[in-house]
Amino acid sequence: MTINQYGENSWQPSARQDTFIPDQLIAGPLQLVTDTVTILTGASAVYARGTVLGTVTASGKYTLCVKTAADGSQVPTAILVDDVDASAADVTAGVYLMGEFNQNRITIDPSWTITTVKAASRPLGIFLRDSVQAPASL
Repeated sequence: MTINQYGENSWQPSARQDTFIPDQLIAGPLQLVTDTVTILTGASAVYARGTVLGTVTASGKYTLCVKTAADGSQVPTAILVDDVDASAADVTAGVYLMGEFNQNRITIDPSWTITTVKAASRPLGIFLRDSVQAPASL
C-alpha cells in the first residue's frame, strides 16, 4: 500500500487527533460582528489577537487605541481578530466590531486601564467582562 500526498497537505489518510485549546478571548454568547479593515502602518505596528483598536478619522484606517491620541483613534472601536504585522506597510485584517470579550485576554495601550476602556467601548457594542470560570473541585 502506498500513501499519496496531495499538494502541501501534511495530513495523510489515517486516524489523527488534535487538541483545540481556545485562547478565551470571546467571553459570552452575544453575536459577534466582524469586518475587514485596513491597519495603519507604523514602526511599532505589530499587534496581537485581541488588541483594542481605534479609527483614525482622516484616513479611516485602524491603529492601536491610545487614550491620549487626538486623531480619532482615542475611541476604542474594534478588537483585532488575528495577529497582524503592519510595520512595513498597511495591511488588511479582520476585526470584531461587537461582542463580549474577556477583559483578561485583550491587549490595551498603557494609557488605558481596564475600567476606563470598558466604559469607553460599551457604547459601541464592545463589552468587556471577566470570564466565568467553573469552581474548583471540592
